Amino acid sequence: MKLRLPLLFTLLVSGPLISLAQSPLTAAIEAKAKAVLPKVIEWRRHIHQNPELGNRETKTMEYIAAHLRSLGIEVQEKVALTGVVGLLKGGKPGPVVALRADMDGLPVEERVNVPFKSTVKAEYLGQTVPVMHACGHDSHVAILMGTAEVLAAMKKDLQGTVKFIFQPAEEGPPGEEEGGAPLMVKEGVMENPKVDAVFGLHISSQTESGTIKYKAGPFMASSDWFTIKIKGKQAHGSAPWGSIDPIVVGTQIINGLQTIVSRQENIVKAPVVITVGKFHSGVRSNIIPEEAMLEGTIRTLDANMQKDVHDRVRKTAQKIAEASGAVAEVEIDTKTLVTYNDSSLTAMMAPSLEKAAGKQNVSTTTWTTGAEDFSFFGEKAPALFFNLGGMPKGTDPAKAPGHHTPDFYIDDSQLDVGVKAFCNLVFDYGTLHQKMKSVGGAKKGF
Repeated sequence: MKLRLPLLFTLLVSGPLISLAQSPLTAAIEAKAKAVLPKVIEWRRHIHQNPELGNRETKTMEYIAAHLRSLGIEVQEKVALTGVVGLLKGGKPGPVVALRADMDGLPVEERVNVPFKSTVKAEYLGQTVPVMHACGHDSHVAILMGTAEVLAAMKKDLQGTVKFIFQPAEEGPPGEEEGGAPLMVKEGVMENPKVDAVFGLHISSQTESGTIKYKAGPFMASSDWFTIKIKGKQAHGSAPWGSIDPIVVGTQIINGLQTIVSRQENIVKAPVVITVGKFHSGVRSNIIPEEAMLEGTIRTLDANMQKDVHDRVRKTAQKIAEASGAVAEVEIDTKTLVTYNDSSLTAMMAPSLEKAAGKQNVSTTTWTTGAEDFSFFGEKAPALFFNLGGMPKGTDPAKAPGHHTPDFYIDDSQLDVGVKAFCNLVFDYGTLHQKMKSVGGAKKGF
């Protein structure tokens, strides 16, 4: 169940009682964000050159914690193994706002020729692999470090408390380990003090630098990983009639799964993706094997559709296998939920994003079938997650290197837009929260 803001809050936002105009504060945020930008770039490049894989971000944790402590922020380390949580209490009463940045790199070898190129190698699932910040988490960390510096300097004007969440293992913990946002939530990061609203951002290598894009409601897909183990009967390749061929059954299951998307789900309501990424079977060309294994991912943007697709995947695999005399065992592991932007929160905070980037540089966008474990924080408090542009101006988005690739690249010259966005969100949400209380708003959720 998604938490939503009270109706009175929505009415106040849509009505004339609330004004987000805060010229002195906005000007102060603008000046301080510009001043901290050189540091943000330096931090980002240091982290980029020294990436660490999920649940192994020990040096990154120490780097972040040292900075927060230098600002007088209360710090807790080793949250969800290698995460950091900072707590900044403002000089005025108000809500608890959480800001989140993810910290982990990926097992990708960098090809970009920059002075701060990563040459780091580490162990991943028993293998030595290159490590790279191929998704921009280094910029997220640097932006939140810069935000902490600006907000700490404006502490006396701050309404309420800011919780800085530096999260490990967003890309998923290795093997069977726990980690990421689910473990942070499990360890109580959204409590003590209880968070009233949570904000996050993601850099985009295919969105122009200095711009912001957002969408109310479902924004990023849930991510489920599935395995289908097919048990047949082994035989010599020259006598297939003596077998129950799991490879043939597997190909029929792959085709059958696609009819869930093309013929069974109402994709006008929300898109669905089912991808089989691995097909393992056999050891020799003249032996029909006994077993085959399919592995893949499911992406949905509606919680009810997600459950329905799970049921259909199981039924499709099992019935196709049964028709050939084989057995199909299906396992589905939910990695992330739908990243859902609270509609009321999104509507009321859009002006804050416009302050940060300029109204002409902020726009709504469509949903994406990419996934984010930020979704787990959104299960505990109203949430807003948005994209920050990092593509060099003048670049064709179709030709810009994508995320999770060796050529991933961002222009870090305008990361201060992310700092300004976070700071304006904090101050504006605090103002709206206190205004609502002053006119007798419902206490529930505040």
